[in-house]
Amino acid sequence: MKSRYTAYKLQLPKYIINTTHKENKDYLDDFSVWEKQILDFSKNCDFNNLEIIEFLDGNLEAYVTFRVQLVCKMKDNSFTEKSKFIKTDDKWFYHSGDFNG
Repeated sequence: MKSRYTAYKLQLPKYIINTTHKENKDYLDDFSVWEKQILDFSKNCDFNNLEIIEFLDGNLEAYVTFRVQLVCKMKDNSFTEKSKFIKTDDKWFYHSGDFNG
């Protein structure tokens, strides 16, 4: 989770793409379009803080609950999310998340 937050903050869309599970609702086969979407988001937001609230580790699934302080276009877009990660071929992929404003 921390590495994905950092990738958004540092505007590294390829890392986000490479760590997203193919079943994720935002997954796009057209990586160039997806990369532009991620860059647009990252460039227009200030990633001010990441707080890990809970981490539940498993062999093939893990859950991370976190809070992000995020300001986009001068608007507070902070949120709390419980993320699901799935392990495939010894690599963790972001699968999905449940948001709580």
